[in-house]
Amino acid sequence: MSRIPFIDEHAAPLAALIGKLKGARGGRLLNLYRVLLHSPSIAEAWQAFNNAIRQQTRLDEQTREFAILRVSQLNGADYQFQIHATRYAPEAGITPQQVAALDGSEHCSLFQPAHRALLAYADAMTTDIEVSDAVFDKLRQHYNDQQIVELTVLIGAYNMHTRVGRALRLDPEA
Repeated sequence: MSRIPFIDEHAAPLAALIGKLKGARGGRLLNLYRVLLHSPSIAEAWQAFNNAIRQQTRLDEQTREFAILRVSQLNGADYQFQIHATRYAPEAGITPQQVAALDGSEHCSLFQPAHRALLAYADAMTTDIEVSDAVFDKLRQHYNDQQIVELTVLIGAYNMHTRVGRALRLDPEA
């Protein structure tokens, strides 16, 4: 059960912001935003930032979703992992077998070399914080400078997302 109660999506003083948040999420007010709405300015900024890192980059959908899934998995963030594994990963062409194989991704033949490099990068950023030259050099073989910056910010942001979700014990979406 979430540690912070959900804001009712029909809360009159927040109607405009709730409409904006729902519009960005296909008409749904996600549980994350039901909690973040306790601080409307945070909810609005979170949505804008999240939109930028997920929708306004040069990263392809699979790359983005593999990074998000791996960070969510490493941080034990069931809320984010469940949403992305069941909704966004299939839309990006990620198979259930690939989702199940994320733990052994570094050597798994289900992943392209570029995806193995990005998963190793996500592992290093999430578990070690410091990224070795060897891991970074493998990443650089597959991604340009812009993509590396975008991947780095995406991974960092989802470390924040997952830690907020875990700390507040967000309930999975119904």
